[in-house]
Amino acid sequence: MEKCVKKIATSYPCRDALVRKLYRYYRTGDPLPPAVYIYGQTSTGKSTIVQQVLRCEEIAFAYVNAIACYTNRILFDTIVRQLVPPDSDEDEPDELLERLTKTNRKLEYVKDFLAELRRCLAPTRPYVIVLDNAERLLDMAHNLLPLFLQLPEATGLNISVLLIASLPYEKFYTRTGLPPVVKLFVPEYTRQEMQRILLAGYRERREESETITEEFYRNYINLFLGTFWKVCRDVKELRLVAADVYEAYCEPVRDGSIPAHDSVRLWRNISKTLRATLSTMYMRMGTNGTTGTATAADGSSWLARNLELPYYAKYLLIAAYLASHNAAKEDRRLFVKNHGKQRKRLQTVNARAKVVERMSIKVGPKPFNLDRLLAIFYAILDEKVGLTCNLLAQISTLVHLKLLAYASSSAAASSSSSASEALLDGSATRLQCTVGLDFIVQIGRMVGFNIGNVDRLGEGSIAGTQLHQSGLERLIVQEQRVGHTDSVQLFQLLVDVALVVLLN
Repeated sequence: MEKCVKKIATSYPCRDALVRKLYRYYRTGDPLPPAVYIYGQTSTGKSTIVQQVLRCEEIAFAYVNAIACYTNRILFDTIVRQLVPPDSDEDEPDELLERLTKTNRKLEYVKDFLAELRRCLAPTRPYVIVLDNAERLLDMAHNLLPLFLQLPEATGLNISVLLIASLPYEKFYTRTGLPPVVKLFVPEYTRQEMQRILLAGYRERREESETITEEFYRNYINLFLGTFWKVCRDVKELRLVAADVYEAYCEPVRDGSIPAHDSVRLWRNISKTLRATLSTMYMRMGTNGTTGTATAADGSSWLARNLELPYYAKYLLIAAYLASHNAAKEDRRLFVKNHGKQRKRLQTVNARAKVVERMSIKVGPKPFNLDRLLAIFYAILDEKVGLTCNLLAQISTLVHLKLLAYASSSAAASSSSSASEALLDGSATRLQCTVGLDFIVQIGRMVGFNIGNVDRLGEGSIAGTQLHQSGLERLIVQEQRVGHTDSVQLFQLLVDVALVVLLN
């Protein structure tokens, strides 16, 4: 056992206790437990340690992710394919493909799955089925979880099912009850353990540069965890961010501007980079998006290309940018087709070009109302969409992603849940767009919207803008009549606009 523990600890430290517990139940030669339930927070090494222990003991196992195997047929077929590897000496490629095709056709029901296990598996050999994200079984057939918990009894084989989840076992209880299982809790990594895990990367850093000492790298890890430990406990995220920030930390040491032993000056030099990375660590932007104007623009474009947003949320973000960088009095000219005659004088054209340039470049984003945002959204959208709670929830999602911000201090200071409720009931209506033109251009390319054609929307260059003409004109008249509507009037106004859109 100690040999196995030391072997796993070299690559995955701080999980010796879990390895010993698993080794106690899955030792070679002993009968396996029917089911073992391992639970704990995400990114605590549960799945990796389980697979390493089974490989160390040379036990045949099937690792299945319940998220990917969302139907009985996919789940059963994946388990059988991994537990019954093809025999290259007996099965030709054509015969193997034919056998797997036949197996795939009939593994749709529990009885067929059990019959296939009895037919293909040896009665005396141990087998283990590892079900990761086991809480997804609650969304599948109701008999799957009891089946896996009693699989040895149903098949008569020396087989064990190892369930891995983030929820406690009590959340799986049903009215009919569940058989008892062996429960193992995996705690989160402490700060000392996380420091030890991150220090394991010193060997790679030493190979890159021989001047980097272990004490220098230890000081960097302490400084890094002092900033990020309260925000993130994910090992994978911390490793990625630590490797990215480390380059900026070593830069003044390599060029000789700051000595390696002066940790205070190194901390001051990297403090801005740490704060910037802290706000974008889950977006995979790194530190390049905060250094320099051109690099920041490239980072914004990269984020826009890789950020997954719903279809209507992209149009809402474009509408928010247009509302934040254009005056409300220009809405009729920009988004209404028949907005009346307008004389085109050279003086007017030049003045308008200067105003647009000043608003979009020099002047920051201005706040706008929720009703104006929805009116512009309906004007630039090519299809008819009803005003539903899902549409308003997407606005709240943009606020959570910090692509939109509340202009009022009371809404901005409130929590995320209260802010969402305030947005839905209409009490917080002043919003502000926080993204730039490069970001919006990339979002527009995804949906086929050219932000440069906004000035020609009033001339009908984009199809579908005239569908919402009456609703937008009514909204403009309402804005001129009432200076500041309360939440009830605002909600009624939004309902009227939605009805006009649906009737058109």
